[in-house]
Amino acid sequence: MSDTIFTRIIKGEIPCHKVYEDDRVFAFLDISPLAPGHTLVIPKEPAPTLGELSDESAAAVGRVLPRLCRAVAQATGVKDCNILQNNGAPAHQVVMHVHFHIIPKPDAAQGLGIQWPAGKLDPDSGSMMAQRITAAL
Repeated sequence: MSDTIFTRIIKGEIPCHKVYEDDRVFAFLDISPLAPGHTLVIPKEPAPTLGELSDESAAAVGRVLPRLCRAVAQATGVKDCNILQNNGAPAHQVVMHVHFHIIPKPDAAQGLGIQWPAGKLDPDSGSMMAQRITAAL
């Protein structure tokens, strides 16, 4: 995988406002925040999407994400937030390095705004899809 802006940040080639680092995870403030405290949490492993990330790095991110959420909430005074992770350009991923956004939601005007065009799950289709996913595991 080629260098991304995130691998360059991890290496210290690009400055950032770091909030956390351990042997597998790096977290820093987003330079284009949707709200104050908007934080990016990235594995040091340079996998482009979550499905390509090792179990070890995924577990490391999963262990630290709740702690970082609590810290962002305490620092901003905002208890509500969105945790966002996009996989692939069609899913709005811009930097091809796995990353999670912690986006505080202080009010309706700040933070993440989303639309959720919910459909309806057909029982037969749902059963077949559940079987296909289970088989893929």
